[in-house]
Amino acid sequence: MPEYFDRYINLADDVELKKALDISAEELNNLPVEQWETIGDKVYEPGKWTIKDILQHMIDTERIFAYRALCFARGETSRMPSFDEEEYGRNTNANQRTLENLIDELKTNRASFIALYNSFTDEMLLRTGLSFKGIYSVLAIGFIIAGHQRWHLNIIRERYEGLVN
Repeated sequence: MPEYFDRYINLADDVELKKALDISAEELNNLPVEQWETIGDKVYEPGKWTIKDILQHMIDTERIFAYRALCFARGETSRMPSFDEEEYGRNTNANQRTLENLIDELKTNRASFIALYNSFTDEMLLRTGLSFKGIYSVLAIGFIIAGHQRWHLNIIRERYEGLVN
């Protein structure tokens, strides 16, 4: 697996995957939505995403990685394509949506991701597959998603929440 993803895996709680995913789902119930509403479309630096853009990115990434996990669990041998997160970001309507709508979709998406992972056997979790930059296990993808969420929520906390005036 590419080292790039270590930063996400290292942010996931050091517990079994099911627990890590449950913790990450619970974190979505405690987001400071009112504060984020006040921030609106402000960014901490020109060219950076808004909070809504970040949430949409989290949703898109989770869907793509869920598909990869499903393929690998089912024995797919084809290399999974990459995706250009910047291109995806340019082609959304995230900033025309409400925070509530994006968060609801994120929660629904996470519930679906957890249901998918609950359907995998231990053997399936250990299966691997090829993606654009390397070999990934189904298990690692689960931890990547838990950590990816935390990575982006940390960025929002550290770089955006100070923009409240």
